[in-house]
Amino acid sequence: MRINPGKCVGCGQCRVFCPMGCIAFTRKDKGGQIQCRINEDECVDCEVCLRANACPTDALEQPPAAWPRSVRGTFSNPLITHKETKVPGRGTEEIKTNDVTNRYKCGYVGISAELGRPVLGARLRDAERVFMVLAPLAVEFEKQNPLTSLLADPATGKLKEDVLGEKVLSCIVETIAPIERAAEILDALDKVAGEIESVFSVDLISRVEEDLSIPALEMLKREKRSYALNGKINIGLGRLCIKGADC
Repeated sequence: MRINPGKCVGCGQCRVFCPMGCIAFTRKDKGGQIQCRINEDECVDCEVCLRANACPTDALEQPPAAWPRSVRGTFSNPLITHKETKVPGRGTEEIKTNDVTNRYKCGYVGISAELGRPVLGARLRDAERVFMVLAPLAVEFEKQNPLTSLLADPATGKLKEDVLGEKVLSCIVETIAPIERAAEILDALDKVAGEIESVFSVDLISRVEEDLSIPALEMLKREKRSYALNGKINIGLGRLCIKGADC
């Protein structure tokens, strides 16, 4: 995102809408007119300021973004759809459609690291650090996640070199693993949490067994880990599993 200096009158109406706080006041010249300026390196191209329609002079402009800058908008703008997943924003349906996609089967858990939320955003080099600490644990990185498509080497967790400096509003490293490996994976995420510049929260996705027990919850209790228990059901969007079939 850029501000056209020929149109900006320095009113500052756009600043409050920037989730990254990267719009600042500046002067055209010594003693001259005050204007607003966007720190383009910190901007994630989410277009929130533009969509807010707050600028009285239409000074906000979104120039076409070439690779790898284009990565920013696809992960940060909820109106842009990822070509890999056909899903906008962060580009993954994750747990929200598990009762439809059936991606997390009995005996397995999904463990995700949501980087950049709230407010800070994240450089993709931080996502790479998370990928690299998980890759040696032989987890399965979710293929229906656009961040996975940026991997140069899934075996090591290395991302494509040219995207590492790009900043996004948020992104998710999404994995699937046998439930017996969950404690080990959570320990690895604990370690990498102190090595990144941004923040991340951890999602542990688990099915409820037929007897209504939740094995992942029992694991968290054994490991003395704090958690917030949440459930999401997309009623009417999918088919129930046939009793006796692979769930």
